[in-house]
Amino acid sequence: MALTMDAIVSLCKRRGLIFQSSEIYGGLASTWDYGPLGVELKRNVKEAWWRSMVYERDDVEGLDAAILMHPETWAASGHLSNFSDPLVDCKECRRRFREDHLPEFIGVLLTAADGSGATETVIVPADSFDEAMTKVKQTGKWSSKPKGFWTATQLPPEQVKKVCPECGGQLTESRQFNLMFKTFLGPMEDSSATVYLRPETAQGIFVNFENVQTSMRRKLPFGIAQIGKSFRNEITPGNFTFRTREFEQMEMEFFCKPEDKCKPGERSDMEWWEYWKQERYNWYIRYGIRPEFLRMRVHDADELAHYAKGCVDVEYNFPIGWSELEGIANRTDYDLKQHIEHSNAKKGLMFFDQERNEHYIPYVIEPSAGADRGTLAFLCDAYREEAVEGKEARKYLSLHYSLAPIKCAVFPLLKNRPELVAKARAMALDLKPSFFTIYDDTAAIGKLYRRQDEIGTPFCVTVDVDTLTDGKVTIRNRDTMNQERVPMEAVKTIVSDALANAKKQ
Repeated sequence: MALTMDAIVSLCKRRGLIFQSSEIYGGLASTWDYGPLGVELKRNVKEAWWRSMVYERDDVEGLDAAILMHPETWAASGHLSNFSDPLVDCKECRRRFREDHLPEFIGVLLTAADGSGATETVIVPADSFDEAMTKVKQTGKWSSKPKGFWTATQLPPEQVKKVCPECGGQLTESRQFNLMFKTFLGPMEDSSATVYLRPETAQGIFVNFENVQTSMRRKLPFGIAQIGKSFRNEITPGNFTFRTREFEQMEMEFFCKPEDKCKPGERSDMEWWEYWKQERYNWYIRYGIRPEFLRMRVHDADELAHYAKGCVDVEYNFPIGWSELEGIANRTDYDLKQHIEHSNAKKGLMFFDQERNEHYIPYVIEPSAGADRGTLAFLCDAYREEAVEGKEARKYLSLHYSLAPIKCAVFPLLKNRPELVAKARAMALDLKPSFFTIYDDTAAIGKLYRRQDEIGTPFCVTVDVDTLTDGKVTIRNRDTMNQERVPMEAVKTIVSDALANAKKQ
């Protein structure tokens, strides 16, 4: 059975992963709170990204730039003038739509067959005339007349005006709506105090290029990585955490030499773009995404931003279909050049190449991923349902060990035996400093296993009556459900080794 987004939403609510924000007040559209386990999962996704982008490399530095930036930043980046969506409103039902997201419409001219000259026009969303006719025949204009009353012909496209896809009502003229959230700096709420919640983290990296490059004594090529919140006043957010107005980005700007500045044997900007395409694709595979659910989609020439030399999306096959997880773009020298033109940092944002004895503007390769989308993809890809004869299907999350919210759970086989409870609690307490471990005795052992399976805990340890005499416990693997009796003191090493080996893969 195909996985649905409803199944993921239900799991997240039931197991403390993700909750509707402000739920006691009826919720706030497309805003979500990460619960006790969700915050661990998302944190682990971000740490895995940071580990691969910063700790495991010697050519990338980290940064945490402020959310509020000088307003001129957004004039330089083009967000003030270009970061907008074309909107239309329905005059009947008051729904609002992005004009470029409206479906295709076909107009059908109905002419009375009795020679009276009576006509009716019906406009419906459809990809073909046959599909349009099927929909027209379901309307009252067709069905209220005797059979054969109307003859139908297709209107020329230029005579078809788009209508509301919900109710068929008339739409307003299109108008541009800027997607940035405004606020005010200081006590005065006027235009001189207007600032914006950043719509992306990238600009905080660009304006700090000189600070990072000089303080860390970097030469090209090198990157600056950042994880942080961004805000976009999206008109049509939805599909759970896939598209929201408040989200977290994992971005890296990799500064490199343009092709005409490279020595023989040095990677050019397009070669670095090819390199980062593969690196980022491989990262998702490394942390457990199945290759058949992942693909690369190169942008066509008419899709590219005017400044981009190349762009590719890493896409995942979500329950809603193939959708973008991450974009990897060659942004050329556009951003640094814009900030040079709009600021006083004329040479500060250029790179001085000692070998060439000249200043020039580096090119930038940008892998830009969403922490929320990534978390959702790892959740969807790890979800499994396994038939169990005579019992309810076993549901579990086959998460990569590095991403699992809880690494180990410890149970007493019998919670009414104080000596078992004490030993299990002591063991959980001993394991906590090494990896996230919990103690639980709130259900029978079978239910406890199922509960941990459903949140992706790789290992469960059971303290039983025999433990009191032989000093051994039962350790159970989430994926295989294999159980093994091991000495209590061996559990820490077994789990630690498994987690360490998973990180190396």
